[in-house]
This record gives sequence, structure tokens and C-alpha cells, in this order.
Amino acid sequence: MRKLLRFLPFHFAVCLILGIYTQLFLEIWQFNFAIFLWIHGLFLLILGLVHHKKIRTFLAFGYFFFVGISTVFIQDDTNYSNYFLSLSKENSWAVLKVDKVLKSSSFHHKYQVKVIEVDQQKTRGIVLLNIEKDSFSKYLKVDELILVKPAFSEVNAPLNPHQFDYQKYLKNQGIHQQLFVGKSDFLHLGFGSRTLKGWADEFREFVQFSLNAYNFQTNEKAVINALLLGERKEISKELLTDYSNAGAIHILAVSGLHVGIILLLLLKLFGFLTYFKNGKTVQTLLIVLVLWMFAFIAGLSASVVRAVTMFSFLAIGQQFGSKRVILFSLFSSLFILLIFKPLFLFDVGFQLSYLAVLGIITIQQKVYHFVQFNSKIIDFFWQITSVSIAAQIGVLPLSLYYFHQFPGLFFLSNMVIIPVLGFVLMMGILIIFLSICKILPSFLADSYGFIISIMNGFVNWISNQEAFLLKDISLSFSVLLASYGVIFFGVRFLQHQTTKKALLVLGSVIVFQSVILFEKFEKHQTKEFVVFHKTKHTLLGFRNSNKIEILHNSDSLQQLHSVTNSYKIGENITTSFKIIDAAIFQFQGQNILLIDSLGIYQIQNLKNPIVILRNSPKINVERMILKIQPSILIADGSNFKSYVDRWKKTSEKMKIPFYYTGELGAYRLKN
Repeated sequence: MRKLLRFLPFHFAVCLILGIYTQLFLEIWQFNFAIFLWIHGLFLLILGLVHHKKIRTFLAFGYFFFVGISTVFIQDDTNYSNYFLSLSKENSWAVLKVDKVLKSSSFHHKYQVKVIEVDQQKTRGIVLLNIEKDSFSKYLKVDELILVKPAFSEVNAPLNPHQFDYQKYLKNQGIHQQLFVGKSDFLHLGFGSRTLKGWADEFREFVQFSLNAYNFQTNEKAVINALLLGERKEISKELLTDYSNAGAIHILAVSGLHVGIILLLLLKLFGFLTYFKNGKTVQTLLIVLVLWMFAFIAGLSASVVRAVTMFSFLAIGQQFGSKRVILFSLFSSLFILLIFKPLFLFDVGFQLSYLAVLGIITIQQKVYHFVQFNSKIIDFFWQITSVSIAAQIGVLPLSLYYFHQFPGLFFLSNMVIIPVLGFVLMMGILIIFLSICKILPSFLADSYGFIISIMNGFVNWISNQEAFLLKDISLSFSVLLASYGVIFFGVRFLQHQTTKKALLVLGSVIVFQSVILFEKFEKHQTKEFVVFHKTKHTLLGFRNSNKIEILHNSDSLQQLHSVTNSYKIGENITTSFKIIDAAIFQFQGQNILLIDSLGIYQIQNLKNPIVILRNSPKINVERMILKIQPSILIADGSNFKSYVDRWKKTSEKMKIPFYYTGELGAYRLKN
């Protein structure tokens, strides 16, 4: 670890990451590309002229910080003059090229598409395309061109606190706009210039067609497609939940785990080459070639390309047989990937993959040697468990931060699945080869399907052990950083037990505890009134310290959980529910008046209240404003949109603040 901290590419990667974050969140660079080139040239010239080692090193750090800023700016399509939105008019026609087929929603087929032309002008930019479903509609294919009359719109931000921010997620994919079209509102133009990704998709479709000739069950085929072809569209929600609850969701996404297992198998398979002259070099070249062939089979998705790039570097590092070189290879691959694709940094899969591999490289041997077994069988399973524990230590804080649950039986599911997974992957590749050659025996296909079925059944059994599944875990960003501080200094102490490192571990633990205590104190000081947004419902939250009481008008609490659970977990508080049984409330001395469908508001001595309109009351808003002079008018999701529009115009006319939760999100009033 100490040598890693002295490894310059590690520092360059850190500077690059800081530059990426700075530009993405602060957008400090707004100049043109010519100035970029001048500054890059100036940096490189100074680096070439300066010979003082320390000054040159610090200049290099500054340069790679600027490279991080540059790569985000260059990759952002909105910074170019031919960005599609700047050329699109009301009656424009656009040519779209399918870049990626996404999982469909209940009502739409979804695609990531490039806007390559607007009114016959070459353009750039990516949008989310939503095509209305019907029983006869077919999926578009990668590289297919369509002509549409577009009405681009922004992706909606979340309307309630701590809900999943799909707008932010798409922005981190370089997507800022979306487009909805009917099933007959576009014209097929055939295929444009074919890309490697398009050919990979074509090959994958051919493989799926070949496998359809055999009697695989629906869930078996879905898992085969996910494991070998990187295709998750057919996985049912129930099966996805099972794998998630069992701590084995990573099995269903072709990523670092799969590529890592294939790398280990290939090292064994081509191990005999190391006995020949230059054999290690030939072995590495063959391994890298096979890994990229697997990436092609799996559709060249972003996660697969990332994983194969990472393990290609690790395969090269493996030649030298040193953990230090492997660590250097890991950070070198991270550096190269972020140079070309800086937004990978914000992809959860990318973060988890690198942290898992880093955990395995730095921690696994310490965990493995912690306990010794004489039995080779027990030792084999303990070695697998130690790999799983090391990876879990690496990703645990981040997993809790993103997913808010911890599968207590993850070690059991991984101890069984990971040894089987290597066999499943290699046999699956054989199954694919035999099926496309039309020589796959039925008994072999049936046997493979049976193995997948047993694996699914085992995962389902693990998933049903709900006592071991810890849910609704809240972890703030500050606690996340403090957790990794403890892990970092803890690993350094395990590697070399010195007094200095023991003090650093103790200090990191104190910082961790201090962050938790500060957040706990802050939480106990918080009082908040919230008007949540829920279509056809009214949800009011009165928070006092670490508890919130939700007042509602719903017959089923299950309908409210999608709104209230995210707030509960995000704020790390407890919730209680109560049916709305009054029209007047108070929060911190502020009166709150509810006007429902009955339209009653004849309240004496009620001045300047917060007025919440719900269930579309038929009232004269202008008269109501003159009578009670509300401080603000709030319309929630239980109202008709036409009523809301009318109230908004009246409020603007009367110069009274108006707030509609369907547009602005939940209304929050804090102490």
C-alpha cells in the first residue's frame, strides 16, 4: 500500500478524478476549444522545460487535474455548436440512430439513441427515446435509423425527497433530453453505418435465436442471457428481487466477477505456455484476445468493456507475479478508462467493480490466513469465502449507501454460486458454440438448463430467509467517507502492525464516531413540515426530531411506501401514519389550513395561513385570498391539473406565492 501511495499514476488518477468532479458539479470551464489547446500546449511545454523533480511533479498533478476538467468538457455534447437542441425547431425532422436497447417500461419500449441529423444538418447528442407499446410492435435494433418529428423534453426530476434521481442518472450517461413518440409517428430508414456494437448485437440476437430451439424455461433462458450475453431485459422482477435479497445480484450483470473468473480459468488453461520461451507473453496475448472476444459476445456494453479493460491490465500485471504490479495495473486501467469516459466515474457498477477488486487484492490474503484448515475441501471453500469477504469489505459502505440493505447470507450464496459460476460460464460458452453450429445435443441443453434452475432455486431459498436480510439501512455521504477512512487505515495496519498505524486507525474510528454523533445531534434538532407529492392522494408530514407522522387519505398504506420509505431511509428516522381528521394544523407557530373538496374555509381569526388545496375544491380562489390572506397556496397531487392551472393564474394575479408539488416537488418547511 505504501508503494502504491508513491506510484505516480495513482496520484495522477486522483488528480484526474478531482478535475472530473470539479467540472461536472461546478462547471468552472466555459471557454472554447481553442483556449483548451493553448493551455494544454502551455502545460506540456513547461513540463518539458522544467527539470526540477518536485516542481515538475506538482506541475504534472496540476496538468492531470486540468485533463479531468478537459475530458468532461469535451465529452459533453451540449458544448458543441452542432448539438441537436440548438438546431431543432418546432417543425424540424430528425434522424435518430439506435445506440442501445434498454429495458422496456409498462407502456413504452426504451432506447438510447443518437441524434445524427436535424433538418439534414449533421448533429450530435444522445436522447432517451420512448416508443409507445402495442401488441404488434417490435424492438428496434442497434444501428437502426428512424425519422421522427421530435418534441424534445427534459427528463423529470424526482418529486419527493430522497427518491431515485433518474434525471441525474441519465445526465451522468450524457443524456439531457427525452422523446416520446407513438407507434406510427416515425419512419424506418433501415440501417446506418454499422458499428462494432451493432455487429455484436446482431451476433447476440443470432445466439438467442439458436437457443430458442431448445426447451429452456423462461427463468433459465433469462439467466443464460444475463450471464453470457449481458442481456437483462427478460429477467422478471421477482427473479431480480431474489438475487438482490440473496446478495447475488452481481451474478446477473456481466461485469468484473464474470471476467475475473474467466481470467482465472484462462490462466489455468494456458498455464502450460509458461514452460516455453516467451510463453508468458504468448499466454497474456491469448488471454487478452479471449477476454475481448467474450466482451463482443456479451454485446460490448459499457459494464463489459470496463471489466474487460480492467482485467486486461490485470492480466498484463499478472505476468510479473507481484501484488504491487497488479495494483499498479488496476489503477492504470482506471486512469485510462476515465481519460476516455469520465462519466464512468459516476456509474455504480464501475465504482463497485473497482472497490471489489481492490478489496480482493489488498485484503483477501490477510482474511484467508486468519484461519487455517487441514482439510483441502474445507480450505477450498474457505478460500472462496475469504475472496467474498474481502470483496464485501471493499464494497459494503458503498452498497449500503446506494441500496440500503445488507444480505446477511451473502457469504453462503457466494460460497455456493461462485465455484459453480466458473463451470456455468465455460459450459455456457460451449453451449452457445454448439447451438450456433446446430450440433448441440438436447440432453446437454437440458442438463445445462437444470443446473441454472437449481441455482435459481437456491437463490430463491436464500432470498426467503428474511430474518438474515437487513433492510432500510441509512448511510449518509459523510458516514460513507468516514467508513472508507476506517477501512483504509485498518488495511494498512493489518499489513504492518506499528504504533503509528494503530494511532491512525484509532483516529479514523474517532472521526467515524464523531460524524455519527454530529448527524445524530443535527437530526434531533430538526423539525420539518412536508407536503409530499402523490397522484390522487394527500400526504402531509410533521417531523419532530427523529420521528415523522404522516397524515394521509389513503385506504392502503402500501400505496404510500414508494414515497415515505425513501424519506424515512434518507433521513434515518421512524414513521407513523394517521388518517387526516382535521382541517387546521400548526407547525412552529405557523397555521396550516386544508381546503378539500367541500371547499369550507370560513374560519374566524385565521390570518396568513399556509393554505393547502386538495381533492379539487370548487371554490373562488380570489375571494378566499382576499378573505384570509394566505402566506402561500399549495396544490398537491390530489387535484385536477386544469384546476391547478386556474389557481396558479389567480395567485399570480393576486401576487400570492403558488406552489404545485406536481411541478416543483414536495414542499418542505424547516425550523
